[in-house]
Formats: sequence, C-alpha cells, structure tokens
Amino acid sequence: MKKKVVLVQDNKEILEIMDQVLEEEGFDVTASLTTDPVERIDEIDPDVVIVDDHIKGKKKGSEVIKELKSDPETEDVPAVLTSTSNKLPEQAKECKADDYIEKPFDIDHMINVVKKNS
Repeated sequence: MKKKVVLVQDNKEILEIMDQVLEEEGFDVTASLTTDPVERIDEIDPDVVIVDDHIKGKKKGSEVIKELKSDPETEDVPAVLTSTSNKLPEQAKECKADDYIEKPFDIDHMINVVKKNS
C-alpha cells in the first residue's frame, strides 16, 4: 500500500521535480499549484501534506497548515512547510508544522523528511 502525499508548491518546475522524486520513492502523490487538494483532504486521506508558504491564492501555506492543525479531524495529519525564507524554522513552529524543507532543497534531505513524517 503506497503512502499518500499531498504536495502544494508555487513553482511548476519544483512541483514536477518533487512529484517525480516522491513517485520514484514509491509514494502516491497528489500534486497541485493550488490548495485544492487540501480542501479535499478527507477524500484523499494523505499520510503527509507538504505545502509551500508562497502559494498563489488567498492564504499562505503556513495559514493552511495552521488551519489543518487546529481542526480535530486533520490535526494528526503530518504537515511539512517549504519555503525559501530564512525564518522558515520559526514559521514552521508558529503554524505547528511537523517539519520543514528549506528551498532550494537537497533531494535526499527532502526524501528523508517525507519518509520520517509519513
């Protein structure tokens, strides 16, 4: 049974690279440039959610994670924040993310973070 990942990134190239790498590692990835998959989280039932802080739309990634973590139905879903921000560790802590991946990211590090949290 493949572990499911919801992947939301602001950059199409980065989204495609992360999607491909995770698929090769055996994950079932729902990749998106918008937060649409997060709205359908009950339906997808992911093992981990990875959200970029600078996604296009009304909310920042950190706000999306904060909402997931404050909802009893989704608070146990591991969430990982990604960003180029040098304040990422603090941002991840503030929104109660389980982990974070700094960009530009090291592919092996990204895989380790996803495996550790899924």
